[in-house]
Amino acid sequence: MSDDLLIHVQPTPNPKALKFILNRDVKKQGKATISSKDEAEQVRLAWDLFDLKGVTQLHFYENFITVTFSEDTDPTEHEAEVCAIIKRDMPVHNPDFELANAPKRVSRSDDPEIVRIEDILDRTIRPGLQGDGGDIEIVSYKNNILEVIYQGACGTCPSSSQGTLMAIESILRDEFNPEIKVEIAF
Repeated sequence: MSDDLLIHVQPTPNPKALKFILNRDVKKQGKATISSKDEAEQVRLAWDLFDLKGVTQLHFYENFITVTFSEDTDPTEHEAEVCAIIKRDMPVHNPDFELANAPKRVSRSDDPEIVRIEDILDRTIRPGLQGDGGDIEIVSYKNNILEVIYQGACGTCPSSSQGTLMAIESILRDEFNPEIKVEIAF
């Protein structure tokens, strides 16, 4: 099975993250962002990737894994090691995994306003973020303030906290609510 595994490594706009695109599923339903070895306990592939020096976050979505490294680590120096771990672990990897301790986020069905915002994000913002190895998730929306978190490569990317955030706010003001303010939740 691992003989036919193909891995394409792609840089991201975040100089500290690389996107590893596979020719098979790494996460069939939803997405998973894992920020520590403790959180990775249930997913052997993630557990083993956290053994690499400097790995600070992993993001699993559909057929890719984004690996983010610490500021003092050059991601390209670990590219071959990441590929070797992926090749070794994929034959036993379960793409249907769920994280028991994953933080609970706002559900799309909780509120019609959230549904509208999610639809706008799905159409305008998410394709670009996912193409760059990241994503965005809504944490809360009340009193015209939308709190979001960035995932994957977007989580530590310098442009996500300024330019991307302003673009999201501008699109939502045009298409949803002219009074909305978008903030990063911590």
